[in-house]
Amino acid sequence: MHIRRSKGRTGQHGRRWAALTAATALALGATACSSDSKSSADGAKEVDLTYRIWDATQQPAMQHIIDAFQATHPSIKVNIQVTANKEYWTKLQADATSGSAPDVFWMNGPNAQLYESNGILLPLSDKLAANGASLSNYPQSLVDLYKYKGTQYGVPKDFDTVGLWYNKKLFDAAGVKYPDETWTWQTVRDAARKLTDASKKQYGILAPLANQENFYDTIFQAGGSVISADGTSSGYEQPATIEGLKFWADLIKDGSSPDVKAMTDTFPSQFFESGKVAMYYGGSWNSLEFSQSTAKKDIDVTVLPQGAKRAVVIHGLANVAYAKTKHPNEAAAFIAYLGSKEAAEITAKEAGVIPAFNNTQQAWVDSAPDFHLKAFLDELPYTVPFPASKNTSAWMSQEIPTFTSAWDGKADLTAAAKTMAGLMNAALSKEK
Repeated sequence: MHIRRSKGRTGQHGRRWAALTAATALALGATACSSDSKSSADGAKEVDLTYRIWDATQQPAMQHIIDAFQATHPSIKVNIQVTANKEYWTKLQADATSGSAPDVFWMNGPNAQLYESNGILLPLSDKLAANGASLSNYPQSLVDLYKYKGTQYGVPKDFDTVGLWYNKKLFDAAGVKYPDETWTWQTVRDAARKLTDASKKQYGILAPLANQENFYDTIFQAGGSVISADGTSSGYEQPATIEGLKFWADLIKDGSSPDVKAMTDTFPSQFFESGKVAMYYGGSWNSLEFSQSTAKKDIDVTVLPQGAKRAVVIHGLANVAYAKTKHPNEAAAFIAYLGSKEAAEITAKEAGVIPAFNNTQQAWVDSAPDFHLKAFLDELPYTVPFPASKNTSAWMSQEIPTFTSAWDGKADLTAAAKTMAGLMNAALSKEK
């Protein structure tokens, strides 16, 4: 993300990875960033950097990190900007086109290759070494996510996985045992039916049309795929992939979940917090939001139930710099600090996301003792990278419109999956 996700971060996450078209991206970055520099009172050159993020709930933690950075770099002033996820990529495209892109900003995996390949991002390999930053401090899969043709363009900030959040009060009232690592798809189906009470408008589970939090996970658990290993073809026509999709449509069909319209009218995490839903496949990023909820005493989380096998999508955000920033050295110094152990420890305690810096995750687990957050780390051995290609949005943007009618049972899901495969293959063929 993480589609790095809190309401502001997820955008319901279908992660709504809005991205630039390749043709538009080629035109970006032609003019310089509009950052300013001036002299401070003691005559030292003072540099102003802009730092753009999309999650307002993380703003206090990011400001804490900025304050710590400025304490050791008094001539560099960092101004944070928050742009909501649903507007973030459109605004970034416009700003890059006009030459007013921020000096440093958040990047996600699905968009990374597109920005890197079109010269929008500042190469960081040499600059990180000059600032004493070592990429060995982060999981290699996250490092590689932001490497293009051997050059590093981003420093991992955080990572996320998805867990089964549940309402203990509803489980107790229905006499259903809390979910744990022994649960399977069938356990979920059976429990969801028992936890549904139409007379109270109470549902056993939420089945929104969301990729990372929902159908990507079950696709991989069924043994299917979204995209081939070489990134050249779709996996949506595979029988196992279709089984992963059907898991969710069937929950709506039998009444265990609200319909698509209800889950569109009310944001899924808020629906869950209302106390009218017993189970919700949500991200590690939801921990901050739920810890501030009036319903937190009733909420807990465990690992995802397994299908034919165990699997969960992993994704992580990175901090990157605009290629045309007027202050590349200062921007690189700030990114190096954003990737430091000190910044990771602040992230762990205050941002509600799992820091990417190795061996700093326990502080995140301890940050919300009301929940069993270790579940998200327990899933690491069977994580699957977030599906992506050079122009991910060209096909990912087709998922929701293609599957919406089938999700509600108004169209055939197998036919929709085959349609999606065709759309995806057509988009992938243009990346060559």
